Amino acid sequence: MFDRTWFRLLLLVGLVAPLTSCSNTPGLTSITVSPNTMNFGGAGLTAQLTATGSYTHPGHPAITRNITTSVTWESSAPQCVTVNSTGFITTGGNVCSNILVTASAPGFNGTISGSMTVNVTQSSGGGGGNADVTSLSLLPASQAVASPGETSQFVAIGTTSTGATENLTGQVNWSSSSVSIGTISGTGLATGLSQGTTTITALFTNADGNVATGTATFTVSGGASEPITALSIIPGSTTVSVSQNSQFMALGTSGQTGLINDVTKSAQLSWASSTPTIATVDAGLVTGVSPGSTTITGQWKNPDGTVVTTTASVQVSQTAAPEPLLSINIVPSGVTVSNKGMTGQFLAFGTFSTTPTVRDLTNTVTWISTSPEVASIDSGGTGGEVGGLATAMGYTGNSVIYAEGTNPDGTIVLSNSETFTCKDPDLAVCVQSQAHPQFATLTVFNAGENDKTWLITGPSDTGTPDLIHCGPGWKGKGGSVCTGTYETGTTVVLTESPTGSGFGGWSSGDGAPGVGCQEANLLTSPTCTITLTSDTSVGAIFY
Repeated sequence: MFDRTWFRLLLLVGLVAPLTSCSNTPGLTSITVSPNTMNFGGAGLTAQLTATGSYTHPGHPAITRNITTSVTWESSAPQCVTVNSTGFITTGGNVCSNILVTASAPGFNGTISGSMTVNVTQSSGGGGGNADVTSLSLLPASQAVASPGETSQFVAIGTTSTGATENLTGQVNWSSSSVSIGTISGTGLATGLSQGTTTITALFTNADGNVATGTATFTVSGGASEPITALSIIPGSTTVSVSQNSQFMALGTSGQTGLINDVTKSAQLSWASSTPTIATVDAGLVTGVSPGSTTITGQWKNPDGTVVTTTASVQVSQTAAPEPLLSINIVPSGVTVSNKGMTGQFLAFGTFSTTPTVRDLTNTVTWISTSPEVASIDSGGTGGEVGGLATAMGYTGNSVIYAEGTNPDGTIVLSNSETFTCKDPDLAVCVQSQAHPQFATLTVFNAGENDKTWLITGPSDTGTPDLIHCGPGWKGKGGSVCTGTYETGTTVVLTESPTGSGFGGWSSGDGAPGVGCQEANLLTSPTCTITLTSDTSVGAIFY
């Protein structure tokens, strides 16, 4: 008779065997050591290496992890370069080339290793210590984590004007373009917060003020993306002629952090025209088809299924001559600061249908900051303001900056958008720190009686003309009192014009010579040179 006990044993083995033959644990398949090459100009120089492991899991995409402290480090020539258990290398007293520093760890099929190369070009210190950093690279150039809460380490490597490389990870200013997706610490450690991709930026400032910048991407593959609870289209209405184009921009506001992002071309946003026979829309770009009116709708769908919708209107007229102002482009491509009170200058250039086809519109367009608690921005043409000058107001985060121009028929031309970011990597908010520049306000006023023709001008502390433009002689709007904000220690040259406008000298306002003016004869000199150490006022006497 067949033994039931043996049958049960065979059945149990048959069930267990396939279960034990598969593993649900991701396995290490490769190790990358960053940076891959470093050159040192002497002995006793140090740098931090990073080991990034790539893991595979059947049926899932590969993921990367920072395994710097869990690998075994080894140098092929310890007399030239030593490495400790955390990947920290130190150069010795010998000139050496192509020294391999290797990181190893157990993997699926035995030991997995990755290495980088070190060259020591001098036996004593003195390589490029005083040389400017001319470029900055972030390593690795992109990293991904599987879910919120996981971290990845970035390393900032600077290349100097002598060709030497330096590890500047702890000396740069780190920032994340979307702190709702991922944050970055002052040591380059990125932490995932929600699904999405953010740009990591590092800024290194040389002693002479020149700045080197490096960027990388940080992706959070899993988790939920931060939902958008409010959506707006800018401008709210526009007019085009048949076959003419106009660009709308969509701004989404996060319900959790309140951050505003340009979502115009996001895959989660769908655009539609209520009457495509009048105007079509593609990624916010409207094209007139035939005369009439239509409604443009932007619809954002969050991962949880909720939908946010907003609209704008388009009026299409018969074919007409091209508008004078066709488009506006603003530069630079983003500004990042770390403290309240710090500024960034944006410029606006317009493209016109008639020559000159490209013109500087910085002081004539209307500048808009979508998050004024993060950054304020001045529009030119009023006393004491220079167009496009953004100032950090003290709140951490991003503000979308854009400019609007208006054609003679009233149609609005919208620029591309750029981002002003304020983020101190070690603090919750941006604050004014003694380690950063202090500021002083210069006030200029008319101390005389002439209110017809006079003009006083003065540049910004970065050399932009006409930060100060007082008086009715200004081509825009000029008041009788205007102000400019400068970094303390800045020397400002105020200029009186035009000649023959009844100028009677520089005054403090009570008849005394102009406060701080350094010219020999303050009653006849057309200029007043002032070095600002604190808030200062100076009058110009016109008769």
